[in-house]
Amino acid sequence: MERLLPLAVAVPLCGAAVLVGLGRHMARAVAESVGCGCAAVSAALSAWLLADGTAVTWVGGWTPRHGHSVGIVLVGDPVGLGLAALTSLLVTAVLVYSWRYFDEPPHGHAGAYPALVLLFQAGMCGFALTGDLFDAFVFFELMGVVGYALTGYRVEEPRPVQGALAFGFVNSLGGYASLLGIGLLYARTGELGMAQVGRELDAAPRRDALVVAAFVLVLTGLLVKAAAVPFHFWLPDAHAVAPTPVCVLLSGVMVELGVYGAARVRVTVFGGPGGVPVEDVRRALLVLGVVTALAGAAMCWQQRHIKRLLAFSTVGHVGLFLVALASGTPEGAAAVCLYVLGHAGAKGALFACAGVLLDRHGSVDECALHGRARDTAAVGLLFAAGGLALAGLPPFGTGLGKALAEEESGWFPRCSWRCRR
Repeated sequence: MERLLPLAVAVPLCGAAVLVGLGRHMARAVAESVGCGCAAVSAALSAWLLADGTAVTWVGGWTPRHGHSVGIVLVGDPVGLGLAALTSLLVTAVLVYSWRYFDEPPHGHAGAYPALVLLFQAGMCGFALTGDLFDAFVFFELMGVVGYALTGYRVEEPRPVQGALAFGFVNSLGGYASLLGIGLLYARTGELGMAQVGRELDAAPRRDALVVAAFVLVLTGLLVKAAAVPFHFWLPDAHAVAPTPVCVLLSGVMVELGVYGAARVRVTVFGGPGGVPVEDVRRALLVLGVVTALAGAAMCWQQRHIKRLLAFSTVGHVGLFLVALASGTPEGAAAVCLYVLGHAGAKGALFACAGVLLDRHGSVDECALHGRARDTAAVGLLFAAGGLALAGLPPFGTGLGKALAEEESGWFPRCSWRCRR
């Protein structure tokens, strides 16, 4: 089973290569079918590996020697495989939704859009599965570059290009910060594998400025991708101008991968005696999470543009993810996983509904839409259901994940009653 793990990344990469090379000679239906098929195969493979258990693969057979590694390692643990499966499932849904989203293939290339989406999928799946800091940076940048291209896909219009430039500028700075932090860790340990770096730091614990600086730099890059305050402003601008299917991926899974990366680096690399004190990290995540949640909620209240409103809602939920992770317990991490799963489904459905309104009425401004959608009552019902899900009400997955996170935090009366019993 370990040998199949690289296929979760390789299948969309190969599909994108085929579409780039042959897309000009393909009918539109064929190109879109190839894209959907590759995404679905990767989703099925990730789900199968998730059911089978944890898998570790050294690509090309470059296994560690004498305790040191130079190869590419993929780690298929339950959380990583679950995120890869979620990513691939959302990509498949997005490609199906996009079947007739564009009136005609932009730039005269039927394979351009599905190829970009498959590259985006490969970057996100690779980031979720890699066990190597440098390869995490490579996949991090791959998903970022493709995300910029998808945001500004309608190059004939100025606003998408402007949103893509803001997206690219801010996320590039975050990527440089992460790369600098990875360089500091390599200088200290001589390793790039996450587990190997953690072991080297713990073997000779020295909590000096270099370790703290490396932690801050790596975490900064990941939190930029997660759109946490004060790095959040690129997300609403990108959502306002990006094609609606792209917004599903940006809010549904990409920002959650930033939160996942921050949690994984904190536990695997800096969680031991040679890393950063656990209580300091918890306090930092708690403060950052509360500020992010409050800022996202406050900005939602001010929005008339539905896609920007949903983007600021994503910012607020990222804050709640960080607050739950601040507990530092396996139960808190499990609550976040369930919360992310529910959020991805709800946010994807809401953006899909926004796309329907934009297609039929040419606007997603609340005031411009007033009284115009009486013939689309089903979309209104779906909006209401999605809004209740984002509010964290039962029986939605967001409600269960939020309740588990609140219980694990120990701040609510129910927990204290249980302790007294």
